[in-house]
Amino acid sequence: MRGTEKLKLHGSMTATLIKPSGEVMVTHKNNMVVDVGFDFIADAMCKSPSRPDIMGYIGVGKGTTAVSGTQAALVDEIGVRQSAVYAHTAGTKSFTLSTFLDAGTATGPITEAAVFNAAVAGAMLDRVVFDVINKGAADTLTVAFTFNMQ
Repeated sequence: MRGTEKLKLHGSMTATLIKPSGEVMVTHKNNMVVDVGFDFIADAMCKSPSRPDIMGYIGVGKGTTAVSGTQAALVDEIGVRQSAVYAHTAGTKSFTLSTFLDAGTATGPITEAAVFNAAVAGAMLDRVVFDVINKGAADTLTVAFTFNMQ
């Protein structure tokens, strides 16, 4: 039957912390696409002639406020947003945005992350809050968001 298909977007975040000793700690958590994220999706698909900039940045923070659809920014962003690498295989219903935080970048207790379309301000696609990741000055952290469309 035509017209009954519904589009769902499900996201998750995986953070991989690597200590200088070689110890690896992985955190995985589902995220929420926020209201301004859905507005962004609609504008990116259909707004002409001024479509928004692509989602190309990942930010991290130390906020612990529960995720809400009405949020438009991280609660307590730390460090500088990092450029995200986009990956998608044609014919699949999944894509990822990931970034790498070098030693010395965004150090401290990290408890939230999000995808943005600008290095500063801009639209936030999603937000996730998780148990603390204590990123020391010599640690590296990879943050990857995976989105699945159903």
